Amino acid sequence: MNRREFLRCSAGFAAVSFYGGAAEAAEGTRQISSPPMRAAVIGHTGRGNYGHGLDAIFDGVPGVELVALADTDPAGRAKAQQRMKVRRVYADYREMLDRERPQLVSVAPRWTDQHFAMVKAALEVGAHVYCEKPFTRTLAEADELVVLAARSGRRIAVAHQGRVAPSVLLLKRQLEDGALGELLEIRVNGKQDKRAGGEDLVVLGTHSFDLVRCFAGEPLWCSARILQGGREVSLADARAATEDIGPILGDEIDATFAMAKSVNVRFTSRAKNASASGPWGMELVGTKGSVRLLSDVYPQVLWLQSGGVTLDGEVRTWRPRPGEPSASATAEERGFPAANRRVVDDWLAAIREEREPVCSGFAAMKSLEMIHAVFAAGISRGRVALPLVERGHPLERRT
Repeated sequence: MNRREFLRCSAGFAAVSFYGGAAEAAEGTRQISSPPMRAAVIGHTGRGNYGHGLDAIFDGVPGVELVALADTDPAGRAKAQQRMKVRRVYADYREMLDRERPQLVSVAPRWTDQHFAMVKAALEVGAHVYCEKPFTRTLAEADELVVLAARSGRRIAVAHQGRVAPSVLLLKRQLEDGALGELLEIRVNGKQDKRAGGEDLVVLGTHSFDLVRCFAGEPLWCSARILQGGREVSLADARAATEDIGPILGDEIDATFAMAKSVNVRFTSRAKNASASGPWGMELVGTKGSVRLLSDVYPQVLWLQSGGVTLDGEVRTWRPRPGEPSASATAEERGFPAANRRVVDDWLAAIREEREPVCSGFAAMKSLEMIHAVFAAGISRGRVALPLVERGHPLERRT
């Protein structure tokens, strides 16, 4: 598949409205007509197992019947079968797909080394796919899956749960209504824990950049400084992450993206910066003020508001606005089952309505592209234009 073909097939995805069914996702979805859709789960105990609850995404969903699961590990497979109360289990996911011919498939392993093969196999038997993040190891893999899904009329959803959280949907509307005035910049920081640097960028940056695109549109270029042990990195510093998510680089990253409409985005991941920058999340700065989005399964939104006047002047504090969903969400609403259900509801609505899901495979590819742009810019020590021309992994040597 050449790049021109990919761009032609994917161009329509970029124009998909953020809201295309997102309100329905937040409030529930209409019951799917009978007969029920046949669903299956692909897990891999010992290799990322079942991700963040992706074995349970079909629980209690009207009009969906879980018919089978696959797991190569006998002990893990038996535990999963008991937990999920599914009748048929397989050691080989390809055999399961061939025999069961499911209409819906959850690709659950957290590690990305087999995502491409699993998602492709599911699409090839005619299934719609829900996939754990990060979507794939390379952009070439993501491109191929997006094009394959488009050709076959299948819908891919990726577990970027924050994008359809009620707090994010409301913030998106408030920004469009001018609550911050003109958006000027977005300051993003990772968790900056023991994974600070390259692993933080991949594992958590995939969520962050998905939200950046939601609020600020497409990036134009990226520049980055990546350090390892206090020195500038080179390609020779690339290493494997603690989980199989592809090669990573650096323990300190400071990257800048130029977005459309003069919006600048800065991403930082440095372990020694964690206490100063605060929790994983982002700050959006506009001409009328600032708002913080604290990333979590259910993101929290805080606005910089006046808190009174002292002798030294005005005191401003970060507080939720009245009616802010994250301020009143229950423990159940904040959990992974509810977060996955919001994505699943929109995914199923997208299947019925023949549109792209909000958390689409295309959106996941674009988030991965921003991650790879950081690595590419850090190695080159220069500006990298987006979309990226090179669709392989920027940290893998080529002969």
